[in-house]
Amino acid sequence: MSSKPPVKASTQPTAEYGEGSIRVLKGLEPVKQRPGMYTRTDNPLHIIQEVIDNAADEALAGFGKRIAVTQHTDGSVSVEDDGRGIPFGLHPEEGVSVVEIVFTRLHAGGKFDKGSGGAYSFSGGLHGVGVSVTNALSTRLQVTVSRDKQVATLAFSGGDVIEPVTVRPAASGDRKNGTTVRAWPDAKYFESAELPKGELVHMLRSKAVLMPGVTITLTHEKTGEVQTWLYKGGLRDYLTQSLSVDPLIPLFEGEQYASRSETENFAEGEGAAWCVAFTEEGSPMRESYVNLIPTVAGGTHESGLKDGLFQAVKGFIEMHSLMPKGVKLMPDDVFSRASFVLSAKVLDPQFQGQTKERLNSRDALRLVSTYVKPSLELWLSQHVEYGKKLADLVIKQAQARQRAGQKVEKRRGSGVAVLPGKLTDCESRDISLNEVFLVEGDSAGGSAKMGRDKETQAVLPLRGKVLN
Repeated sequence: MSSKPPVKASTQPTAEYGEGSIRVLKGLEPVKQRPGMYTRTDNPLHIIQEVIDNAADEALAGFGKRIAVTQHTDGSVSVEDDGRGIPFGLHPEEGVSVVEIVFTRLHAGGKFDKGSGGAYSFSGGLHGVGVSVTNALSTRLQVTVSRDKQVATLAFSGGDVIEPVTVRPAASGDRKNGTTVRAWPDAKYFESAELPKGELVHMLRSKAVLMPGVTITLTHEKTGEVQTWLYKGGLRDYLTQSLSVDPLIPLFEGEQYASRSETENFAEGEGAAWCVAFTEEGSPMRESYVNLIPTVAGGTHESGLKDGLFQAVKGFIEMHSLMPKGVKLMPDDVFSRASFVLSAKVLDPQFQGQTKERLNSRDALRLVSTYVKPSLELWLSQHVEYGKKLADLVIKQAQARQRAGQKVEKRRGSGVAVLPGKLTDCESRDISLNEVFLVEGDSAGGSAKMGRDKETQAVLPLRGKVLN
């Protein structure tokens, strides 16, 4: 029986790599190829929110008083506003209808020019990818615009135009101005095609809170139920309704925005509105927004609120000599029992990712802190007894933290590992606050040491690189 010669492994790859191997994604193809880079894909709420945000931006700019959202029986969602209406004339450079560009081109919109004369001074839109993502991930999307005594309509499917722009004179029954967008989300891009009703209701109610005087409605076509939100008391009413326990002292609220005379530090109109409640028990309720966009992961504006509250309370305690000997106050001693609603206006906000769940703008910390600190200082000086109650709560938090930290001791000696020699340790002993930064080599370690918070941040230079 003859044995077959061994089969030699091929040294030639089967796939060729040449000029034709490079693929260029055009138009909205990148969104459809990698939807997770542009939006949340657990459900279609975020792509509907992009449309709602556009309507809210019109109201924020002072050009709308009503936003109507409808959940239709066929699974589509429509958003109607009474703003100025998206322009539908030809773009001077592109030669295509502006409304078509807005829905079919990434990085196209009216929110890039945030300076004087721009269409929107303050908005959550940054990159011009919002409603174009909605369009790309919808089986059908219809747009109707009323503007300049005319009505324009067009429709898309999967981001492509299927019904070009048609313009007709406005009839007697047509509204004067505004935009209606109706979208049918494509189920294949989402884990669930259902909109989470609770999240949708919460988002719409929150926007009504942040825009006093603007009426927002949600209609459920299947049941006929209509929910309406119109808040006149703003943040105070909303926070009061949301608290599970009574606050220790009256709510601290304020609102301040930069004027023309302050433009050296901040842009005109930048600032914040806030309402803060301090409670002795229960889970804190915390919500923050930037230009009406909910920032569920917080960010630098929340850090600014935290810093402003801490500096003001610390100053009050020192002024009245209330601090017991041996107790050192930390920002979280003040912040841990604070519930708040914070709404910041930032001229050119920088978010982490397109989902905009965390604000990264560096100046936002200084912006919010600059306005919160003096406002709380004044409030505490006018309400000394309430200030002392707050000080007592904060000091108890600090003492509890220090007692917890004493249980964790750094030990040296037989049987116990010695801390690495290159570790630059932090001062705090509270493990719930401390963090260690692992950096590549002594050079990076030097920069990290200079920029760290010595109180809670340690730095440990390592050799080599961490494996991905």
